[in-house]
This record gives sequence, structure tokens and C-alpha cells, in this order.
Amino acid sequence: MEARYELFDHTADIGARVVAPTLDALARTAVEALYGVIGSLAVAGSGESARFAYQGDDAAVMIRDWLADLLVEFESHGRCLTDVVVESFDGAHLRAAGVFRAIDASRSEFHREVKAVTYHELALRTVDGGYELVFIVDI
Repeated sequence: MEARYELFDHTADIGARVVAPTLDALARTAVEALYGVIGSLAVAGSGESARFAYQGDDAAVMIRDWLADLLVEFESHGRCLTDVVVESFDGAHLRAAGVFRAIDASRSEFHREVKAVTYHELALRTVDGGYELVFIVDI
């Protein structure tokens, strides 16, 4: 299975369906999906290293919380996470790192404003060859 995502219409929102062979790849690809909802983003500059750690009993919620934090950074500081590395993700702990880089607005295409990553229909399940995550973003 190759890690990938697809977007789908959902009432007045946008959904993302992410599939990947491992939880690590699923989490990385979910980040791509979030930014894909926003548009085709180009970055500039060397950036600033960032680390993330989440724990809980629901892997889908941990990914959702990470995406929500990335969205806050995007909206507040005009930066997105690049060079994403999921250091560990065992379903109870998610540890990741990357580099926040400034969005180059002149080279980016913005498709839609994302207000929030919701809990609505949030689901992570095992599928043949890996995992599937579905999340909905409020636009």
C-alpha cells in the first residue's frame, strides 16, 4: 500500500481520507492532506525546528490534535511544517518533528480557508495493507 490521501466534499465542509501502510506514514500523510485542503503551498527560508508529543488512548484524536496545532501555526504565523518526521507512533504516543517554514504567498495557491479540524466523523481503522484515517475540516 502506498501512502496517499484524497479529499471529498462533506456538506459545507471538506473531508480527507488518508491511507498508509504504517501509523507513522499515516500521520505524515495526514499533514500533507491538511495542507492540501488549504492549497498548493510554497515555502521560503530555512525555518525553525519544531517537536511535538501527544499521548492518549485514541490514535485518531492524537493526529487530529496535531493537525489542529499545525493549523493554529499556519493561521497565526503563516508557517507550515516541512521535513516531517514521525519519530514514534504506537497508538498511545505520537512523537514527531519537522521544520516550520514561512509560506511564500507569491508562489502559493490558496484554495480555501480552513477554520478547524473537527472531531466530526473522525475515525482511524485498520484496512488491508495498513490504516485509514478520515477527518473533516470546517471551511
